[in-house]
Amino acid sequence: MPKTFGVFTLGDALITFDPAETGPLRYVPSFTRKVGGAELNFAIGCARLGLHTKWTSRLGGDEFARVIYNFARGEGVDMANVEFVIGYPTSLNFKEVREDGSGKTFYYRYQSPILTLEPEDITEEMFGDIDLIHLTGVFLAINPKNLVIVKRVLEIARAKEITVSFDPNIRLKLWTLEQAKAVYQEVFPFVDILLTGLDEIEMIIGDASTEALENCAAQYDIKQLVIKDGSNGAKLLTGGIWYDQQAFSVKPIDTVGAGDGFDAGYVYSVLNGYTPEEALRFANAVGALVTTVSGDNEGLPYLEEVKAFLGDEKIIER
Repeated sequence: MPKTFGVFTLGDALITFDPAETGPLRYVPSFTRKVGGAELNFAIGCARLGLHTKWTSRLGGDEFARVIYNFARGEGVDMANVEFVIGYPTSLNFKEVREDGSGKTFYYRYQSPILTLEPEDITEEMFGDIDLIHLTGVFLAINPKNLVIVKRVLEIARAKEITVSFDPNIRLKLWTLEQAKAVYQEVFPFVDILLTGLDEIEMIIGDASTEALENCAAQYDIKQLVIKDGSNGAKLLTGGIWYDQQAFSVKPIDTVGAGDGFDAGYVYSVLNGYTPEEALRFANAVGALVTTVSGDNEGLPYLEEVKAFLGDEKIIER
């Protein structure tokens, strides 16, 4: 029986209100309540692919928190390290979706319950069956003290020789670029797999040339530098060699969550020993499938759906 790999992530979750119509938010009269959050999207993506996924978080002591908790638990995410906090409202966001599938997000996460998570809440026992830890810049952007929590996780990862993947996932509505860059400089030396958008890495290091990317990977000893470039596909630098994979041609409905899906697909591939080309192809497929469904995580595919999309398996419809 094949091994079930364990993945750990931590971060905030939100109730996401999706617009009933496309266009500027001021003209949208109604919304559909859904669940979102970069790290939770990643966790759900991993769980649907068959990975044992632990998510650490704090939720408000309200009805919206129950929606998030029940949804994530129903998706098979390990919720042992998720707690409810009385007196803190569950975070919200409202999405704006344009006709071409692009969009904006408006956050309402003041006094987020994740603020109550402390470094001492991170224990070594959490990582006993973990093969990879995935972190993002969203959690780091919420509050300066979260860097201390992340450092605690990274120290445990290094002591236990657990692979670390990191997605900067820059949110300039939560902090400045200067603040982000200063924090990333402290995190990057612990990162084995850096999953970043081309525009993001250009903001972080000031240059997206091949030479600059190679220098960045060498400076921080990043073993796998993955560049996500949307409809242009993705590329990977590992072992001094570049690998490229074109994006799949799909009609995008909603691009939110595609990067989180790509991350889940890439992590799954690495843990299961895929070649660089196979890993990029698989991750591209997951990201593409996410864009074909409206919502942050509704389009995250199950393993058999990805394999069918890639032509490796067939799904019998009837």
